[in-house]
Amino acid sequence: MSETQARVLILVSGMVQGVGYRFFVERKARQLRLCGYARNLPDGRVEVEAEGEKGMLEELIKECRIGPPAARVTGVQTEWLPYQAEFQNFSIDF
Repeated sequence: MSETQARVLILVSGMVQGVGYRFFVERKARQLRLCGYARNLPDGRVEVEAEGEKGMLEELIKECRIGPPAARVTGVQTEWLPYQAEFQNFSIDF
């Protein structure tokens, strides 16, 4: 494991369900060569967990603050976690 590998949990609030937000995150994460998942939470937020290069994760967090055109992001919480090499790719969890 290199020093630049990391894992982050991102909780996104606002109008982020039913607007293609998870698909937007999946596309961005794959472009950044990150692994993990995005899923809707019962409270209306979207949860994103991702692993990979720390700089690429920081870029994903920036994209999460923007979201797709129909989304209205009102908050983004992040929690940095130890890298675990748990995921093989990035997927949408239904």
